[in-house]
Amino acid sequence: MTMNTHVDGPANRFAPGTFAPRPQPAPALSMLRAQTRLELTLLLRNGEQLLLTLFIPITLLIGLTKIPLGDLGDTRVDTVLPAVMMVAVMSTAFTGQAIAVGFDRRYGALKRLGATPLPRWGIIAGKSAAVVIVVAMQSLLLGAIGFALGWRPELTGLALGAVVLALGTVTFAAMGLLLGGTLRAEIVLALANILWFVMTAIGSVLFMRGDVATGWTTAARLIPSGALAHALDSALAGSIDALSMVVLAAWALVAGILASRLFRFT
Repeated sequence: MTMNTHVDGPANRFAPGTFAPRPQPAPALSMLRAQTRLELTLLLRNGEQLLLTLFIPITLLIGLTKIPLGDLGDTRVDTVLPAVMMVAVMSTAFTGQAIAVGFDRRYGALKRLGATPLPRWGIIAGKSAAVVIVVAMQSLLLGAIGFALGWRPELTGLALGAVVLALGTVTFAAMGLLLGGTLRAEIVLALANILWFVMTAIGSVLFMRGDVATGWTTAARLIPSGALAHALDSALAGSIDALSMVVLAAWALVAGILASRLFRFT
């Protein structure tokens, strides 16, 4: 006995291939937006990162402004704020970035991202965009605290300061990607923290009025932290320090080229 398995039904209303699978990556802008959101969420959820990016700069700003240590001028907050901004940028763009990238490589997170349709530039751009957003948030918060402490900048100084902060963020982000993308995570953790302390000390040299020889002050301006601190000090006062800007741009260029060539995802 033969069973008829054919079942009559309505005619196919769609052309063949209408619902065929068509896997393809999302648009580049959508991927970048999603990666930036992910990186920003990870940054803000990390307690160690928050300590570096918020607690330490805020403590330094309030403490150095209120505690009468050293000769920092008549309005201490005007002198202290550029140095604290330098520390904040360095903490977020360099130290935090380097450590995060180093451990992402160690645990295979970057390797897995590399296997997705997200291109290499998208991974780096997403991390960098998250850093820029955090630095902008830091700047607004520190500026508000500085204003409460008596800081009264001119609009021109704020505009110039934003330009300097952008260049400084790019410089330290490139350095962080170079360090985190080339060395082992344990070495990155130790070296990033050591360099943070060293560069913080170098940048602070520029604010020791009358206690440091001119030669040491000039040498300090050739280091990224010193260049950023001096450029911010000049910018917030309404002028641009050409030497410091050139130094920052040179460090950004060299670190960016090296990072693009030496960066490893494993």
